[in-house]
Amino acid sequence: MATTTVTRTPFQQSLGLLGWLALTFLTAALGAIASAQAGAFYASLTKPTWAPPGWLFAPVWTTLYLLMAVAAWLVWRGRVLRVSQSALGLFVAQLCANALWTWLFFVWKQGAWAFFEVLALWCLILICMVSFWRLNRFAAIILAPYFAWVSFAAALTWATWRANPTMLG
Repeated sequence: MATTTVTRTPFQQSLGLLGWLALTFLTAALGAIASAQAGAFYASLTKPTWAPPGWLFAPVWTTLYLLMAVAAWLVWRGRVLRVSQSALGLFVAQLCANALWTWLFFVWKQGAWAFFEVLALWCLILICMVSFWRLNRFAAIILAPYFAWVSFAAALTWATWRANPTMLG
């Protein structure tokens, strides 16, 4: 299969960055819709002592979404189209999984499904990082905080689900 290379103008690169920011923050918006009423529900749950306060999630996630968008943009602006399309497909898949978790946990209150879904998200992020590493190492590195936070979120999801079997069926 032939490799297609592309060269993007600074204007195209700027539009690309805006596009990746828009797509990534659209994912954030879908999660925000699902978690709009989550504050009271989250406060009512029995959580482990190491659980962060509810107010911390918004600034952490905002930072992570920004890093995610920049990472995708760095890969997108690379010159090898076929290879970057595959990596970016993984990125979009993990965005979908990212949005789904909030709905599973906060709207549908499905603790088990949320836990297994966050494990799938964790795997997708890891595969995406490996894919990005081959194309742009900095892009993979700036996904590391996201990977670490989702690792923590998986443990928190597990502990919270197990501590609230009636509320998170």
